[in-house]
Amino acid sequence: MTRRDIMAATIFIDGEAGTTGLQIRKRLEGRDDIRLMSLGDAERKDVERRRARLNEADIVVLCLPDDAAREAVAMIENDAVRVIDASSAHRTADGWIYGFPEYAPGQRAAIAAAKRVTNPGCYAITSVAMLHPLVEAGLIATDWPVTINAISGYSGGGKGLIRAFEDDSAPDHTDAPFRLYALGLDHKHVPEIQHRSGLVHRPLFVPSVGHYRQGMLVSLPLQLDALPGKPGADDIHRALTERYEGERHVRVLPRAETAALSKLEPEALNGTNDLHLHVFANEGAGQALVVGLIDNLGKGASGQALQNLNLMLGAPEETGLDTPLVL
Repeated sequence: MTRRDIMAATIFIDGEAGTTGLQIRKRLEGRDDIRLMSLGDAERKDVERRRARLNEADIVVLCLPDDAAREAVAMIENDAVRVIDASSAHRTADGWIYGFPEYAPGQRAAIAAAKRVTNPGCYAITSVAMLHPLVEAGLIATDWPVTINAISGYSGGGKGLIRAFEDDSAPDHTDAPFRLYALGLDHKHVPEIQHRSGLVHRPLFVPSVGHYRQGMLVSLPLQLDALPGKPGADDIHRALTERYEGERHVRVLPRAETAALSKLEPEALNGTNDLHLHVFANEGAGQALVVGLIDNLGKGASGQALQNLNLMLGAPEETGLDTPLVL
């Protein structure tokens, strides 16, 4: 056993063959402060081999469907094992720390000390980043009827949706440039958005998917004259700016820079761990539009998981996040 093995933390990515797991593994390869544990293709279906890995690692990163993530957590009997769950299984669960370091003062310390961290969803982290500061500031009432519109690249739907858009031979192949989905108004990110934003009522969330691989825009329309206190766009912008002042990965663009834009492309931050917030406004009409721009596979998935992992390891928070990664 080498000195590196003795000093390194052991990391097991359960579900490393998936889109998020693959990106996390690529960002971790070559680091001297960790030792990646893995299972071969044949071993992944061996319950006892998987159970052993789950209980041997210092930190387990779950990149699994929700039910499989719950099963994995139930298999962990070693109290020393720490978990980052990238699924939506535990995003509103008691005892799990919300893995959004910029969420609130003290959140980084809570993540660093946590045994269980739930990685935010891509739509949710973007929505919460907009809503939570505005609700806390009293600019949006907790019982306000919030509406959110969003579009994502098809990679957010995992391997099945990627195949449908990219593989001409797939039985469900589509050339559709755009489509709405979750038309039953029950998208799995809605409980997380409501809970983590501090809302009393479910937001009306309307997601869509475009014919491009990755990148996301999430929009929060606001009728300013109808909000409590009738805030202006500057008030909205100020509350967001004050919340994220000094943050590297969440940036509120200056009003003038946003006003100069004639378009906003969802792929603009691909390969980064960044989240940009814009406040557009028509002052005469009393209307504003807060828009979050993010890479759904970066800050919306693997990048955020790595940021949380670094905090839990006591490593520099930016380790592995500076190199663009687009699959």
